[in-house]
Amino acid sequence: MQIVPLQSVPNQAISILLGGQNCQINVYTKAGGLYLDLYVDNVLVVGGVACQNLNRIVRSTYLGFIGDLGFIDNQGSSNPTYDGLGSRFSLAYLEAADLPSA
Repeated sequence: MQIVPLQSVPNQAISILLGGQNCQINVYTKAGGLYLDLYVDNVLVVGGVACQNLNRIVRSTYLGFIGDLGFIDNQGSSNPTYDGLGSRFSLAYLEAADLPSA
């Protein structure tokens, strides 16, 4: 597991290497909460996914992403909000070995 460094701002984009994949992660705030887009090599893997505590973001291996992403509330069981990113709420990259086998 690797923690993706995020800042406590409403909208951000980060480029990061995850499992040997060149990723761009966009995290942004809308009326319904926090959302995430994931690109690998400038190709959209998932877009507009609602960010929820302990809920995997990619979920499906057919999308071609190795591993998965998920938010963790370090102080309870709330869904993430931008003002707690990087402190209360962590975005974790889960390697394939961290995930249950199909």
